[in-house]
Amino acid sequence: MGAAPTAAAPALRRGLAVLRVLAERPGPVSAAAVARDLGLARSTVYELLGELAAAGFATHVASERRWGLGVAAFEIGTAYLRADPLERLGRPVLTRLARTAGGTAHLGVLHGGETLYLAKERPAGPAPALVTDVGVRLPAPLTATGVSILAALPAAQIRALFPDRGAFVDRTGRGPASPGQLREVLAAARLRGWSLEDGQVSADTASVAAAVFDHNGRPVAAVGVTVRHRCDAGAEAPGCPHGLGALAGPVRAAAADLTGAVGGLVPGGAASPPAGR
Repeated sequence: MGAAPTAAAPALRRGLAVLRVLAERPGPVSAAAVARDLGLARSTVYELLGELAAAGFATHVASERRWGLGVAAFEIGTAYLRADPLERLGRPVLTRLARTAGGTAHLGVLHGGETLYLAKERPAGPAPALVTDVGVRLPAPLTATGVSILAALPAAQIRALFPDRGAFVDRTGRGPASPGQLREVLAAARLRGWSLEDGQVSADTASVAAAVFDHNGRPVAAVGVTVRHRCDAGAEAPGCPHGLGALAGPVRAAAADLTGAVGGLVPGGAASPPAGR
């Protein structure tokens, strides 16, 4: 009975090695490439991939005859970041952001089609009461943090999360209400490099946010700041005297700090410097 764990250990190590190959590649990879990288027989790799897929850790892209990470692997990775490092490393970043921007700073992650808030820091001065608190979930397309993360995801994943109008929620009469409108919002966020929501969560507030990335350049969270704001014309409209673009600099710097703290890589760029650079 004591020999079973030892006998199973090589298979476990090989399975973990396959997972590492899938995690290091920017997209799905063929079983032949995995076998070549690891020096394993192709039949062994197919067996390992089959077991990983059955457990949800790998997925087979049949149309491309390639393999990628499954949902279970993603959940474990985000759970690790969510459980400790993101919150622990993010709190000093949020504290600095709240002080610099003069608003309430948030750290949020994507949970299905919702933004889940992990941490919150209020500024020293007066700040509006917010529905966003630790553990609260809100529709991701309505929140600046959610839009920042969605804007960095593949189009296929966005379509899967928000396939039709029934997937959208309305809180204040503002915000995207269809896949087409969401695509426009995400395109604008990509162009700016930061996201904005104006009165979509609460009528008298607005938020600016930017994404935090992992070592593969994938979005794992977003940092945002919320301030009191009311303008019927919209924060980006020419008639609004309270533009929020000034918050973009501190927010993007905070997101870069946290990306660096978790060893992340901004897509298309170099690794971010550690926090406190």
